[in-house]
Amino acid sequence: MDFVCRQKIGVLINLTNFGFTLKTILLSINHLRLLCKLFCDLFRDLNMVFGQIVIGPPGSGKTTYCNGMSQFLSLIGRKVAVVNLDPANDALPYECAVNIEELIKLEVVMSECSLGPNGGLLHCMEYLEKNIDWLEAKLKPLSKDHYFLFDFPGQVELFFNHDSTKNVLTKLTKSLNLRLTAVQLIDSVLCTDPGNYVSALLLSLSTMLHMELPHINVLSKTDLIGNYGKLAFGLDFYTDVQDLSYLQNYLNQDPRSVKYRKLTSELCSVVEDYGLVSFTTLDIQDKESVGELVKLIDKSNGYIFAGIDASVVEYSKISVRQTDWEYNRVAAVQEKYMKDEDTED
Repeated sequence: MDFVCRQKIGVLINLTNFGFTLKTILLSINHLRLLCKLFCDLFRDLNMVFGQIVIGPPGSGKTTYCNGMSQFLSLIGRKVAVVNLDPANDALPYECAVNIEELIKLEVVMSECSLGPNGGLLHCMEYLEKNIDWLEAKLKPLSKDHYFLFDFPGQVELFFNHDSTKNVLTKLTKSLNLRLTAVQLIDSVLCTDPGNYVSALLLSLSTMLHMELPHINVLSKTDLIGNYGKLAFGLDFYTDVQDLSYLQNYLNQDPRSVKYRKLTSELCSVVEDYGLVSFTTLDIQDKESVGELVKLIDKSNGYIFAGIDASVVEYSKISVRQTDWEYNRVAAVQEKYMKDEDTED
């Protein structure tokens, strides 16, 4: 048997191993055509509404993100409605379509209920859950043709062990047919300290498991990462959440972390065992960076399928559209914003 024949047989064997035969491939084309039609009809018939919920610790840049993202989406032709659900945010740089302060104010809650800022925010979210009809009435007129951005408070308890926020989003999803993606912002300064980075990983994992939504973790303020100090590894180590055992050597150098070495090791193992957490990078002032993030969000909540024609050609344009490898994109970010001496390896 000549070499060419062996090559052809090898290809057929490989295809068969993956469950493909020539007949299967031909049938798959017809199935794909039918699937496209069903997919597009489904989106049109259900009048799905799309949006993002923007969460993250205080100072991670949520309000700045909502301002920049709303401007970007408006420039590419989407009608955007920003919904401020942070009762402590009284200095809004954007024009919000709905503001929770019309329903409840944090200062009033703290005064009347003798609560601190954290307890007051929890009370506000519980109050919003009980008065969800108010929010639904505000959003319903906008749901016909708007894309939503929900700006949430920075109190992390609301997203990994408190149920009110999750219940609010569940009710909105059912009543308004929302398709939401959770965008969690993590300040990239946390990468400069191994302990803080592990904490960010645990927060991200806990939030993903609790919220039960399509989820994208974002390292924000990457344009400033070169000003924060040296990174122990290249930026891709932190975005891909690679072998966390390498962090142990750096954690052992910190006298405060030595006594918790075993605990930290076990926590890292939990993160790696789930295998869910990874990060993308964002410079909110860079339109290319924002555009790449929008692509990820649109794929996660299905927005990319909402307006396509029911044809294999249109479906294929989306499925095989040119996208940069995440590694190359992170390498470009590191080259743009970080000097060689900003990493130790």
